[in-house]
Amino acid sequence: MQPDPGRDPIIYFDNAATSWPKPPEMMEAMIRYNGMIGGNPGRSGHHRSLDAARIILEAREALAALFGCDALRIVFTKNATEALNISLSGLLHAGDHVITSSMEHNSVMRPLRFLESQGVQLSVIPCSGAGLLNPDDVRAAMRPQTRIVVVSHASNVTGTIQPLAELGRMTRDQGMIFCVDAAQTAGVLPLPVEEMSIDLLAFSGHKSLFGPQGTGGLYIREGLEKQISPLMRGGTGSRSEFERQPDFMPDKYESGTPNTIGLAGLDAGVRFVLAEGVETIRRKEQSLTAQFLQGLASLQGVSVYGPPDAASRTAVVSFNIAGVSPSEAALEFDERFRIMCRPGLHCAPAAHRTIGTFSQGTIRFGFGFFNTGEEISLALEAIRSLIKK
Repeated sequence: MQPDPGRDPIIYFDNAATSWPKPPEMMEAMIRYNGMIGGNPGRSGHHRSLDAARIILEAREALAALFGCDALRIVFTKNATEALNISLSGLLHAGDHVITSSMEHNSVMRPLRFLESQGVQLSVIPCSGAGLLNPDDVRAAMRPQTRIVVVSHASNVTGTIQPLAELGRMTRDQGMIFCVDAAQTAGVLPLPVEEMSIDLLAFSGHKSLFGPQGTGGLYIREGLEKQISPLMRGGTGSRSEFERQPDFMPDKYESGTPNTIGLAGLDAGVRFVLAEGVETIRRKEQSLTAQFLQGLASLQGVSVYGPPDAASRTAVVSFNIAGVSPSEAALEFDERFRIMCRPGLHCAPAAHRTIGTFSQGTIRFGFGFFNTGEEISLALEAIRSLIKK
């Protein structure tokens, strides 16, 4: 296969970093806000300010419908990383103990390593070679000082889906806080926060929720906000007569002018997910993943990481080709085949140590709802070409 880069369309397999393309409704909502509203929500009394505030409320309500919670439990952030920092830095103090897994993204590991330097005790539970966390190992690591268990719902390296409901029940039974990084799963796997005993849910807006970059959020269980300090303080558009930060949700964590144009796009993206159905999206992505895994199984010289079956992982597949570095392979995919992917360590060195690919990393293909079976077939043909070369 020797496509002409000037003629053939791209094949976008970097959805684990950010989804593309987005539903047209997303851009339409952002253009509509910018062209017809443009006001600062909660900061003025005119109708355009009120219309802007309505957009933000509608975005909260869409997310509440997705997660099965009260809309006022949703805090908007610029990404999942900020949401995780609010959760961890706002809750943990010297002497507290926190448990996490060896498959975490640096958005979890870096805040925890900093807090460890400030006197927080940290236990990192080793996962299996496929990236799976054993709840019994988490239970064995619990101590009287354990305050939080924090895990990613699914790995951004292998796609491995963790047993969230079991971990949540166990953590709640022990009176501890369960914090979930759902950057890779919000919008593609069901996340009923109450049923799963989730106390804190950090999510990204620009991946499987089909919003723009610079959007994300945090679900906080009712009452828990009393224990969590905000990362920053300032104007919230509420209680302006007081010089102290509001102590109620969501204002406590939303200082400064919000990204209203981005939240207009996020609202449209979430409503697209609700209309299509999480189960429909999951079924499509699982089918693409199964097709790709089956194709890789027939190729010699390819190492695949993570669970062998598509049902146990999200639409993320990390692999290596013998004799070809991940960066070389990614360059070939881009320049020769117009396939966009991500090589390297994926901001998750702990995960790569777990699966045995540190420090080289892997080639990562992240499929999305708008990919096709034909694109999977073309990608497999491209891999065969690299193997022959």
